[in-house]
Amino acid sequence: MLFQRKKLRKHFRFYGEVQAVGFRFTAAAAAEEYGATGWVKNEADESVSIELQGSEKQLRRVLDALNQNDYIRIDRMESEPLAVIPKERKFEIKF
Repeated sequence: MLFQRKKLRKHFRFYGEVQAVGFRFTAAAAAEEYGATGWVKNEADESVSIELQGSEKQLRRVLDALNQNDYIRIDRMESEPLAVIPKERKFEIKF
């Protein structure tokens, strides 16, 4: 029997210097690199929303990539758990 990592899905909202600094593209590249799925989009109030799905380790790695970017400054982050979307297979940038 193969070990299955528990999948999680979380909604995150980021505030700070998060628009016009490559945030969405950094998130998409990290999600692809670490195998997470979901989406990212800019919000009208200059925050950025992300829904991320994957293992706890995959989600943490995507968040770490965002925190390590020299142009992104996250002042505040909110998160909430969501139901997993079983058939989701990709990460997309929503415009």
